[in-house]
Amino acid sequence: MESLICFQCQKSNPLSGNVGRKDECFSCHADLHSCKNCHFYDSKVYNECKEPAADVVKDKEKSNFCDFYRPQTGSALGDKAAVLKAAAEALFRKT
Repeated sequence: MESLICFQCQKSNPLSGNVGRKDECFSCHADLHSCKNCHFYDSKVYNECKEPAADVVKDKEKSNFCDFYRPQTGSALGDKAAVLKAAAEALFRKT
C-alpha cells in the first residue's frame, strides 16, 4: 500500500484512493491536499510548481482546489537520494 509522507511531521499516511480537499494528517492534522504534499511541488522552480498549467497558490501548506494535485508518495527524501545516486552512477559509468 502506498503512503503519503506529511510535509510537516514526516509521518506516513496510508493512501486509499484520492486525497480529498479536507483530508488531514492523522498525526499533526496538517492539510494533505496541499502543494507541499504534491508530486509537482518544487521550491526551486517558478511558482514552486513543476506543472506549468497550474494556477498560482499563495499558501503552499493549506488545502487548495488544484486539479493537478498528485500525492507525493513514499519517502520524498529517500526517493530523491536514490534518483540522484542513479544519475551520478549513469554519468560516470564506463561503457
